[in-house]
Amino acid sequence: MKYYSTNKIVPKVSFKQAVVKGLAPDKGLYFPSKIKKLPIGFFKNIGYFTNEEIAYEVIKQFIKGEIPEKDLKKIIEETINFDFPLVHIDENIFTLELFHGPTMAFKDVGARFMARCLGYFNKQDDTQKVTVLVATSGDTGGAVASGFLNVEGVDVVILYPSGKVSDVQEKQLTTLGKNITALEVNGTFDDCQAMVKTAFLDDELTKVLNLTSANSINVARWLPQMFYFFFAYKQLKNNNLNIVFSVPSGNFGNICAGLMAQKLGLPVKQFIASTNVNDVFPNYLETGNYIAKPSKQTISNAMDVGDPSNFVRILELFNNNIVELRKQLSSYSFTDDETIEAMKEIMKTSNYIADPHGAVGYLGLKKYEISQNTCGIFLETAHPVKFLDVIEPVLNIKIELPKQIKEVIDKEKIAFKIDNYNQLKQHLLTS
Repeated sequence: MKYYSTNKIVPKVSFKQAVVKGLAPDKGLYFPSKIKKLPIGFFKNIGYFTNEEIAYEVIKQFIKGEIPEKDLKKIIEETINFDFPLVHIDENIFTLELFHGPTMAFKDVGARFMARCLGYFNKQDDTQKVTVLVATSGDTGGAVASGFLNVEGVDVVILYPSGKVSDVQEKQLTTLGKNITALEVNGTFDDCQAMVKTAFLDDELTKVLNLTSANSINVARWLPQMFYFFFAYKQLKNNNLNIVFSVPSGNFGNICAGLMAQKLGLPVKQFIASTNVNDVFPNYLETGNYIAKPSKQTISNAMDVGDPSNFVRILELFNNNIVELRKQLSSYSFTDDETIEAMKEIMKTSNYIADPHGAVGYLGLKKYEISQNTCGIFLETAHPVKFLDVIEPVLNIKIELPKQIKEVIDKEKIAFKIDNYNQLKQHLLTS
């Protein structure tokens, strides 16, 4: 499998090169040159396969020839060694819980998969030290910190916006130490992401550092997210239902992975990109014009993105044809007040505690109006404990801290404050 840049200027590269480079030299995102559908029999018999077997069948064509079968299966086994339960919420609405990993967020899967791929590549070439540079709007930082902790030959630098991530999220990315460094940025997530992209294209840096990204712009972070949609399909007792997935969307890596799963043959009727007031994508679908905006701070902070990176991959999947895109993908935005009311409604009708992101996903299904022969699934992307300051007063409850959170909540935060790209560059060159 070869990967090309979405800007189509630079030559194609291997999976390993795409992972190690992160961002293509022409500023494009890497994209697989072929997408081969899985056999119909795979979907008919999916209930007989383990999650590990499903994940292997889904991902193998994208890595073929670069990681041997035995090693790839081991990477997958270590990546998804926790549950992905489908929980019934109300009538024909379910939620897919993606927070049962070590940092209690859906990004654990991509971070763990990428870390193990890089670890494998480094074993083959131990002279190739890599610096992983990543921006986070919330959960990416903790997942990457946990996934890459103590991976030989890899240093991790995480940028996060000061005061715009929850206390739990901040502790998860600032307390591990060792090969993990946190930089607290005086700005927004978009500022953090812009600094990361600038660093990749800075010749002074790239001459002395082997930089890669662990955001969803990296193919090894992005592609494993396809697994979730197959795991949900496996758990449905009636596979003849029309399936609609509502995905809380910020940088659009997760929903783009879902659309990839559909291209592989997964029978999905419709995807819904549910956003908060950062509504660049809903506006694009409505008007046909993509206009990036400064991000606005909300209670669903992981979606506070004003210029989603994976937008270009979504266009690539549909050959830049907005008419075809609209047939498969709807998108709606919701305010914090609507999100809060949704959290209350979910608790009242089903006694289920949804985090703000999951509540936005639920709202997407409600707006789409699920019909009788349709199954609506919204993704619950992070454990409610990550948003105690929002959920506890809204629902008037006390959430017990899970083991994963107790392990970090009282640890000392260690982060370096920066204001601009030059300070980031200086840190990278001198650390």
